[in-house]
Amino acid sequence: MKILLCKDVESLGYLGDVVDVKNGYARNYLLPQGVGIVPTDANIKSLADAKSAAAAERRVNHDRLATVVEAVEGAEVVVASKANEQGHLFGSVSQREIAENLRGQGFEITDDMVRISEHIKEVGTHEVAVRVAAELSATISVVVVSQDETVEAVEEETTEE
Repeated sequence: MKILLCKDVESLGYLGDVVDVKNGYARNYLLPQGVGIVPTDANIKSLADAKSAAAAERRVNHDRLATVVEAVEGAEVVVASKANEQGHLFGSVSQREIAENLRGQGFEITDDMVRISEHIKEVGTHEVAVRVAAELSATISVVVVSQDETVEAVEEETTEE
């Protein structure tokens, strides 16, 4: 069934797009929620201005996010956590902790932008992806240290390498 989108729908399309979806999805969700309407010529013309305005807004937002990616690329996050002598953490470092640290450094990053396949459970340096938008991502370094170590000791180690 063809539907004209009245709002942006992630992984489906943008406002003003005519998309082909399954009948049940259109009848049970898109049409009752006001997310989509039947694509008649009058409906398409009525959404033309909104479509161009939304496209301009997406371009501005994309440019803003691109500057965020450029700024965060190569950033370093230092997280102190309790660890045993072998370097295994008693807990783990999660997306939330990394995102909080980045926000503390002044970056506009949300928790869901930080992409780690599993929680970090070892002391050391780890490469982590930050995905700001579908095609915009950066790589940061997460340095996990034992709470017993000082941050200065870790910084000395990284400068010696």
